[in-house]
Amino acid sequence: MSDIAVDVKDVSKRFRLAHGRYNSIKERVIHGGRAPTEEFWALKNVALQVSEGETVGILGRNGSGKSTLLKCICGVLQPTTGEVVVRGKLAGLLELGAGFQQDLTGRENIYLNGSLLGMSKKEVDRVFDAIVDFSELEAFIDGAVKFYSSGMYVRLGFAVAVNVDPDILVIDEVLAVGDERFQRKCIDRVKAFQKEGRTILLVTHSPDQVRAICDRAIVLSHGNVVSEALPGEAVRIFREGLLEEEGTLVVVPEEQSEERPIEVRPGPDVEHPVRITYAAHTYPRFEEVAYLSTGDSLTIGVGYHASIATDDVVFSLELRDNDGNCFMRTDTDILGLRFDLPVGPGLVNFVIDDVPLLDGKFSYSVGILSKGGVLFDWKEPAGSFDVMSPGKATGFITLPVRAVLAPPERESIALMAPQELAHLEPQV
Repeated sequence: MSDIAVDVKDVSKRFRLAHGRYNSIKERVIHGGRAPTEEFWALKNVALQVSEGETVGILGRNGSGKSTLLKCICGVLQPTTGEVVVRGKLAGLLELGAGFQQDLTGRENIYLNGSLLGMSKKEVDRVFDAIVDFSELEAFIDGAVKFYSSGMYVRLGFAVAVNVDPDILVIDEVLAVGDERFQRKCIDRVKAFQKEGRTILLVTHSPDQVRAICDRAIVLSHGNVVSEALPGEAVRIFREGLLEEEGTLVVVPEEQSEERPIEVRPGPDVEHPVRITYAAHTYPRFEEVAYLSTGDSLTIGVGYHASIATDDVVFSLELRDNDGNCFMRTDTDILGLRFDLPVGPGLVNFVIDDVPLLDGKFSYSVGILSKGGVLFDWKEPAGSFDVMSPGKATGFITLPVRAVLAPPERESIALMAPQELAHLEPQV
């Protein structure tokens, strides 16, 4: 038996886009009643195989074909050409309110969604309480869903999708609508599904979610698969491709040293006026040894060039471990700094005075964005450094820890010990 849960075989999807309409009978007669249309291919020969128990992320800018691909996989849309083969029970959370009947209550919509997913009334009865408990909508479950907020929609839709016992879970980017606590709850459920060996397809705009959850990821652009790689590499390609499409990508030749400036294309760019020219780091004894010691200072510099005078520019820094996990992110806005940049080159230094890291290899990524969050430029990875600890502590980081022997009086023991141990006599 094949271990392929989802097999997308050269799928293409065409839509016909209408351009205006005829406003007179004469125009309709001349054109035979047919409104002018244009073909739009949302997907072009997309091939993808997802193995049983695998979690695959799908990245792409708006309009790249991500949601269309998921709808073809879920059977909501039929491909114009190609074929999709799904092995196992599939549950999909495709878009906000998908499958909900506005005039029905939350309770009625649970049964409606369950039936659409092939469940009998008895099967829905069995998981009904779990769905309501997960969605945290007990007080609103008998109210019409047309009065639900966007966050309540997401809660109910996700709760139904994860409680119908699917073999394959397909999630579109609607999770971004939920609050942070509910997002963590959803991620925990997804990770539980992974441990159970279920297959997951995830569309998200959060690179950290892709790194934390997915086994690999694909990048879509204009309906084409441009990359299929491990999560970190896919995120890098996605970000660089996004900037390249908007005319702001800075390409770094592999043989070029990271300390040398990179030539940027001249000319103003209204949408992305500030670009990274180089990134480099230094630390004490940088010229003597190829590593810094725990407790040393570390300076990471971001060189830039502003083609247009730009106010309130934000510089960001992310630190990652050897597995690509981000363990620290900050930016100049978080640090309470405001940078109004004139036209021309410049440099921003991030300084960590006392590096708490222990032995290991670490990398950093840098970015430039507007105060409102518009990405101007991004470099990942921008560089890497090694840390060696002179002490005996092991693990990931070092913290200032003290150990104190408490006095043997009964009052001191009762203060710190659990209730069931507080009665014990101190040893003398």
